[in-house]
Amino acid sequence: MTASDGDRLLAALAALASPHRLRIVAALARGGRNYVSQLAREVGISRPLLHMHLNRLEEAGLVTSRLELSDDGKALNFFEVAAFDIAVTPEAIAAAAATLSNETTKID
Repeated sequence: MTASDGDRLLAALAALASPHRLRIVAALARGGRNYVSQLAREVGISRPLLHMHLNRLEEAGLVTSRLELSDDGKALNFFEVAAFDIAVTPEAIAAAAATLSNETTKID
């Protein structure tokens, strides 16, 4: 089952409705892709909290991740901002609302 435009808009707006997640997206937009430990230092939050926020952003399609091995064999999970452009206008909201699935109406 694929998400409708309304479902995707709702997920993106919900994911961005957090100061931490806004800061994470901003840090990735400024600095490009980054790995979790460095990003946690830049944003000023713990790695477990960062993981929770990154998961929410990734589920909404706003960031992507890629696991890579460093030269010394260490696994590093790199994140970067996915290309997105969210129009929040009355017309865009009306169009998105018309496509909401029954699942998203349970979110409140």
